[in-house]
Amino acid sequence: MTSPVLELRGIDKRFAGVHALQDVNLTLYPGEVHALMGQNGAGKSTLIKVLTGVVSLDAGDILLEGRAIRPGSPLDAQKLGISTVYQEVNLCPNLSVAENIFAGYFPRRGALHGFGIDWPATHRQSRELLARIGLDIDVTRTLTSYSVAVQQMVAIARALKLSSKVLILDEPTSSLDDDEVRRLFDVLRRLREQGLAILFVTHFLNQVYAISDRITVLRNSRRVGEWRASELGTPALIAAMLGRELAAAQARQSPPDDVDPNAADHVLLDAVRLGQTGQLQPIDLRVRAGEVVGIAGLLGSGRTELAKLLFGLEKPDEGELRIDGVPVSFATPAQAIRHGIAFCPEERKADGIVAELSLRENIALALQARLGARRCLTRAEQNALAERFVRALGIKAANLDMPIGLLSGGNQQKALIARWLATEPRLLILDEPTRGIDVAAKQEIMDEIMRLASTGMAVLFISSEISEVVRIANRIVVLRDRRKVGELPAGTSEDTVCEMIGAEHG
Repeated sequence: MTSPVLELRGIDKRFAGVHALQDVNLTLYPGEVHALMGQNGAGKSTLIKVLTGVVSLDAGDILLEGRAIRPGSPLDAQKLGISTVYQEVNLCPNLSVAENIFAGYFPRRGALHGFGIDWPATHRQSRELLARIGLDIDVTRTLTSYSVAVQQMVAIARALKLSSKVLILDEPTSSLDDDEVRRLFDVLRRLREQGLAILFVTHFLNQVYAISDRITVLRNSRRVGEWRASELGTPALIAAMLGRELAAAQARQSPPDDVDPNAADHVLLDAVRLGQTGQLQPIDLRVRAGEVVGIAGLLGSGRTELAKLLFGLEKPDEGELRIDGVPVSFATPAQAIRHGIAFCPEERKADGIVAELSLRENIALALQARLGARRCLTRAEQNALAERFVRALGIKAANLDMPIGLLSGGNQQKALIARWLATEPRLLILDEPTRGIDVAAKQEIMDEIMRLASTGMAVLFISSEISEVVRIANRIVVLRDRRKVGELPAGTSEDTVCEMIGAEHG
């Protein structure tokens, strides 16, 4: 193997005396994709922040092409040849593709032209950078005119403009569908062939094996080990991440028995021909108390649109919604909450958490909204509420007053679920509750969903991960092209669900 382009030796970082990284080593070689794996809180984000100059290390060395470096900021790291593309595209949506690629580094005209921006050169060089990753688009159009997948490619092109040695990809596929992921991986293979060293952070195990050459696993702030991807099986990888055998976890993953449709606690929610023009074709949906109903379908199939109609975020223009057999109409989510419906949205950061508020305040938000301005929860009541759910859901935080934006993705998701459980809902709608969180946090959330259903709560579980839907649902409702195409019972195989999703219109 050639000489490493980047070496991290004995990296150590503490926050308030608590180790975030302990004696971590990592080596990147040119022309490879190296996966960095671990649970949320294992130290992945801190390692990236140290590497890119967001935070300073307490001990250890960073060597770039054999030379010791100490980036003081992301700009320093970029100048050295290290760039990062994050899960949320960190570009300016109102600017053109070319402007996003060259912002701060525009080619300039000579003195005769007033040293202004050389737009022809900017556009030409933008096209050349995009051609390097196999993308041919109009660089004069605004970034928002393109899909999230294309925006990710533009972010990579900007990274290539700023750097040419190391590219860090932090959860780049969380918002992409399968075709977009394949397209991104084609780009990564092209860059790998060009000699770029790529550090790839993801929670999708199948993607790790599809693109990675080597894998490094972190657990509890330490490096567990490093392996060639071809030599590390999936069970061994998961065991390395969790630090325990999977038998107990796997025993909890069998699908629950189907719920008796004639049970005394019959239909809690009944949607009859419920639809919205242009968003969702009229759909019939029944959810019973104590039942987990899975919603399966591709991006754009109507899953989120259905959730929004049920929660009053959107108003149906067709059909009827009944709670306990009584017709209801929700003009606002507040009315849905008063009827015992709770909703954890798909976009956790944009629509869920209030990053600047504390963990305590975020958990108390929904209950406070239900109580209204005339009945404000006291600080003591908020603390008692938060403490109860922190214990119940195993939320890991230094204290209740810690800003929720500083928590890991899995702990943020648990806090959102806690927020809604505090309202004592009868129906909990979960839209992609396990997206972007690690294997252990996923398992804990799945366990909690089954526990809630066992207490009589109804759960509508929406996920693009078919394996999760199959594992947890009593029934599976399949959507395609914004309409319902069928229902499947508990115990249905993933292949059967996929066949129904991909079946021709009939």
